[in-house]
Amino acid sequence: MKGKLILENGMSFDGKIFGHFGETTGEIVFTTGMTGYQEVLTDPSLYGKIVVMTYPMVGNYGLNLEDMESDRIHLKGFIIKEDAKLPNNFRCEMTLEGFLSQYNVVGFKGVDTRELTKIIRDNGSMKAIITDKELTHKELKEKFNNFSYENAVEQVSRKGIIEIGGNGLKIGVLDLGVKRSTLDLLEKMGFGVSVFPYDTSSNELLKHNLDGLIISSGPGNPDEMMHIMKTVRGTLANIPMLGISLGAQLLNLALGGSIKKMKNGHRGSNHPVEDLKRNRIYITDQNHGYSIEKLGIYSETTHVNLNDKTIEGFRCDALAAMGVQFMPDFCTEDSNNMFADFLSLIENGVNTKGIDDEHSSEYDENFEADDESAEGYLN
Repeated sequence: MKGKLILENGMSFDGKIFGHFGETTGEIVFTTGMTGYQEVLTDPSLYGKIVVMTYPMVGNYGLNLEDMESDRIHLKGFIIKEDAKLPNNFRCEMTLEGFLSQYNVVGFKGVDTRELTKIIRDNGSMKAIITDKELTHKELKEKFNNFSYENAVEQVSRKGIIEIGGNGLKIGVLDLGVKRSTLDLLEKMGFGVSVFPYDTSSNELLKHNLDGLIISSGPGNPDEMMHIMKTVRGTLANIPMLGISLGAQLLNLALGGSIKKMKNGHRGSNHPVEDLKRNRIYITDQNHGYSIEKLGIYSETTHVNLNDKTIEGFRCDALAAMGVQFMPDFCTEDSNNMFADFLSLIENGVNTKGIDDEHSSEYDENFEADDESAEGYLN
């Protein structure tokens, strides 16, 4: 079916709609991974996004149920140059078009994705519409204005507590849109994992006697998640903590730091990151649209992106907290070292003796927590 992609800046592209035939609105972004399209489609962090694949042909090895990062597709739309009609792989269970159709997601193909990526790169991420209709300027404006994903985390988080087997350390995961591969990795490492919904209070988390807490990746603007930030702050100094992607941004805010929206974000599986402690460089998987602007109290930079020099990791030993912007994965050195650092935080515990009154005041000025949810070291 013939269709049109219309960007918020007024530019439009002709192409073909495939998968689910309909209309969709979202924030358009691009990802630079050459493979991993199924992981992109099912990553909860991309809720509300229309994703452009920069690699020209997508669907070559088909899709299967084993590689799902969640139980469904979270994108608003999926844009490619060309789809593979006859995927060839022994694990293939369905085609890309069939997969999109099954989850009612609009696909768009036949567009010059290199040109489209350059436009997004130069102008920044923006809203976009894929449609098979002729829309007036007034209709377009209304659709753009009506699009919002303020409650994105609520849409992708689990609704109840889930226990995953393991006899090792008891690790909690605050689910803001955690990927299945992250949970699989924790299980493989032998941890006893408890997954909590996004709106779990700090009081509830503290009742479970956790050895460590992971604040997961997920979608949305961290500045609009004050209730989650208060939970994180209320848990600080009581449980050693690791923030991943969105979780790292929220942890930094809870420590009194600041974040900012990036022009394009980091999305793809080929982002070079330097580990300053080990003097090593990792090629990492990333999916975030916000960066750390200023570090929080007593935090130090541990990782730096080599492309744009943004902060990719930080550590606060006094409160046994650390965060990374990249995603952990199976059998990679960056993930092994990240969890080794997290385990060292758990082993060393919290040391608030170095937190003086001057920095406590600075911390309070940057983050005003309410009495009900904040039970951190200041209280």
